[in-house]
Amino acid sequence: MEEILKLDNISQYNTHRGVETLHPLVSVVDMSKATPTQSARIHFGFYCVFLKEVQCGDLKYGCNYYDYQEGTLVFVAPGQTVGITSKEIVQPKGWALLFHPDLIRGTSLGHNIKDYSFFSYEVYEALHLSEKEKQIVIDCLNKIDYELGQSIDKHSKTLIANNIELLLNYCKRFYDRQFITRSHVNMDILVKFERILDDYFQSEKPQIFGLPTVKYCADNIHLSPNYLGDLIKKETGKSAQEHIQLKLMNIAKEKIFDTSKSFSEIAYELGFKHPQHFSRMFKKSVGFSPNEYRLQN
Repeated sequence: MEEILKLDNISQYNTHRGVETLHPLVSVVDMSKATPTQSARIHFGFYCVFLKEVQCGDLKYGCNYYDYQEGTLVFVAPGQTVGITSKEIVQPKGWALLFHPDLIRGTSLGHNIKDYSFFSYEVYEALHLSEKEKQIVIDCLNKIDYELGQSIDKHSKTLIANNIELLLNYCKRFYDRQFITRSHVNMDILVKFERILDDYFQSEKPQIFGLPTVKYCADNIHLSPNYLGDLIKKETGKSAQEHIQLKLMNIAKEKIFDTSKSFSEIAYELGFKHPQHFSRMFKKSVGFSPNEYRLQN
């Protein structure tokens, strides 16, 4: 079994890659000047943003659709493990931004960090940049690097955190663009999502496992739940959970027409543990209780 290299702080990463530590909580690394590595699994204790040149070959991307090949951004959150694969030692190209959670505590970025859902995407759901977008990212990294070269004062933390937040906000915009430019791929995913839900409710899984979850659907499409949720939201305006509930209520409406079944039986068939939960959700969604809906129809 391959050993996992655990890096809890910025200094450990910098030492591993043979670069100088200018600040204990944040670092900008020019990967072309870093010590090259071969295959390894690394557990990170801090946030990472890697701007990788696709040709370097030291990160394996499983995505089949690359419409922007000039550069690729990968995001890693504290507690995640990333596999670096290469048959030979290759000098990587690109940049790495590393920042510890302690850096952003009490800042605007610290309050909003959970809004950047791409930190929970899988590696193969990376952000593929155009040349213009890549230059914007590099400009942001240069601003952070400039601050790291100055003497630390009372403004340092705010300026660095603000520039990291600016970079992440640009990444939000670029991901929105990527969802649009890959619309044909996204439609295939939506079709798969609907098919998975249909198959789930046509089987005995609801009675065994309960209501379907976004994670269940994402696992069966080989995507992370956050990526699937963001994709569906961008394409339809509704969240993945809202789509599941809409599908659930449409099936419930059909079942309610079968007067030979009680509402409790219908609830259990759909995956509800408690009939009262089904009744509350149905009334909130449809505007009528199950009994009122049956009588009206």
